[in-house]
Amino acid sequence: MENEAVSRNFIEQEIDKDLAEGVYEHVCTRFPPEPNGYLHIGHAKSILLNYGLAQKYHGTFNMRFDDTNPTKERMEFVESIKEDIRWLGADWEDRLYFASDYFDQMYECAVKLIKKGKAYVCDLSAEEIREYRGTLTEAGKKSPYRERTVEENLALFEGMREGKYQDGEKVLRAKIDMASPNINMRDPVIYRVAHMAHHNTGDKWCIYPMYDFAHPIEDAIEGVTHSICTLEFEDHRPLYDWVVQECEFENPPRQIEFAKLYLTNVVTGKRYIKKLVEDGIVDGWDDPRLVSIAALRRRGFTPESIKMFIDMCGVSKAQSSVDYAMLEYCIREDLKMKRPRMMAVLHPIKLIIDNYPEGEVEYLDVPNNLENESLGTRKVPFCRELYIEQDDFLENPPKKYFRLFPGNEVRLMSAYFVKCESFVKDEAGHVTEVHCTYDPETKSGSGFNGRKVKGTIHWAAAPYAKEAEVRLYENLVDEEKGVYNKEDGSLNLNPDSLTVLKKCYVEPGFMEAKAYDSFQFVRTGYFCIDAKDSTPDALVFNRIVSLKSSFKLS
Repeated sequence: MENEAVSRNFIEQEIDKDLAEGVYEHVCTRFPPEPNGYLHIGHAKSILLNYGLAQKYHGTFNMRFDDTNPTKERMEFVESIKEDIRWLGADWEDRLYFASDYFDQMYECAVKLIKKGKAYVCDLSAEEIREYRGTLTEAGKKSPYRERTVEENLALFEGMREGKYQDGEKVLRAKIDMASPNINMRDPVIYRVAHMAHHNTGDKWCIYPMYDFAHPIEDAIEGVTHSICTLEFEDHRPLYDWVVQECEFENPPRQIEFAKLYLTNVVTGKRYIKKLVEDGIVDGWDDPRLVSIAALRRRGFTPESIKMFIDMCGVSKAQSSVDYAMLEYCIREDLKMKRPRMMAVLHPIKLIIDNYPEGEVEYLDVPNNLENESLGTRKVPFCRELYIEQDDFLENPPKKYFRLFPGNEVRLMSAYFVKCESFVKDEAGHVTEVHCTYDPETKSGSGFNGRKVKGTIHWAAAPYAKEAEVRLYENLVDEEKGVYNKEDGSLNLNPDSLTVLKKCYVEPGFMEAKAYDSFQFVRTGYFCIDAKDSTPDALVFNRIVSLKSSFKLS
């Protein structure tokens, strides 16, 4: 028990204390995204943390959309978020909620605050409200409308609801303390006029609650016990507590903040991603160069790899950045024992075995994963004409080059030894064919007749190979310059973030592959079937990650 207590993070320690002191009888957490964009890797930390806490304490987990701002929200985002969360393994069962479901209760809470003298209708413009708010070192000034009577405020607020005022003409503000050292407590706006249809409530409302007012009410209505959020909300916690206290909720929820997950050299800002999509630099919010959850899924990352990554990052109060290489390390670790290792030739040239019988084909037993025998073997066709990688042959090789060159012998993976006898060039001087002879006594599994070679290369049987497109992804931003241009705030884009290879050849075992299936291409990296563009007749593979890692466990 002592070791278990030491291993608990600070949030779990606080929950343990609340349960021991009887503050709450059970634990209820929630994940409350705003449906104004796609979720990214940082949201995955919040999802898995909140869901994991509910699981650990045998509590409940709520999935709730904070849809209080119809100007930016779309059903497309609602559906994408639900898909992402399911994919990560978080199950909300029948506990799916929308903030808009509580608009009536929020309105009644606002009326209650007015009646208590804790809220007033203000006619100042947004710019004037900012001016009156003061600074970090100077107190704010009271609005000239702050002392309106309860009756006047109730009538004006009702008029706001009935649509009598234009957008921005009036707001409802909490009446707290314009001299508070916390600017968030200086009479914050809690309702604004917005004549806009809502995806869930239609045209019922023309006033909408502000996030800082709505969020604590949503938590309280749903019986959330621990509102786990990121550190930028720490300064908002006094307002959170003020709202649930003044609205007189019993057993109010408790807000606890943790550090956000920051990845180096990646783009997560919705504004920037939206522009990348609109400018056609990426092909959507799920472009595999992005780190939205949909993009990571399309690229070939697995829920298990993301969970491993989140666990390695841990939970703390200290802000820090994590190298993207750690995420790549996690997907390699997850896939290396689970996925088959298959042969794909990305830059093909023909290899012709002159002494192999024409028209003959044999099916070789090839292990699916040398490190995991439980994955078994597969049959791969072998014949006279093969494809090999261009850089597996050199006319004039450097020292310590152990692949094919005139007079040298190599092993064809899972097949035979072949010796380079000659080659053919086209008019431009490019090698188009390599001619070899093979030794039938060196078939894989035979012991190679006691002979050894230093080089092993992979291949694909030309008449049976499947043509494919392969997409090689690099970082979307220029890592040397950083994500953002310091002069104008624009993105420092990497012009080589995507390389598309046509006329690649893969072994016929890929014919059965479907969207999101992943493989290791031997000697190359991990790849998956693209879910958007690949078809059975025109395979498209995304490179998930190369084989080499720059990340080292400390």
